[in-house]
Amino acid sequence: LLEKVYVMKDPIMPDKDKFLIFGSHCNLCSRAVYVGTDCNLFYSKSFCLPCVKENINGFPLEIKEDMDKRKPQQKSCKKTDTKH
Repeated sequence: LLEKVYVMKDPIMPDKDKFLIFGSHCNLCSRAVYVGTDCNLFYSKSFCLPCVKENINGFPLEIKEDMDKRKPQQKSCKKTDTKH
């Protein structure tokens, strides 16, 4: 993996080496984010949507187009600062 993530062994899969990724931390602000399009953008690493919006010009055109297609944020992500 390219970053630290929250994982759990997949309780459904018989293969014991399979796992689920639930979330990570934003690589800009360290905010905890869960895996989901209403909270997180994964582009080689995880970013919270507020940081993506603030730094949108630093992302490729495809990411800008993807962000334009997303619905306005319905749920707020966990905004706890978890810097270590």
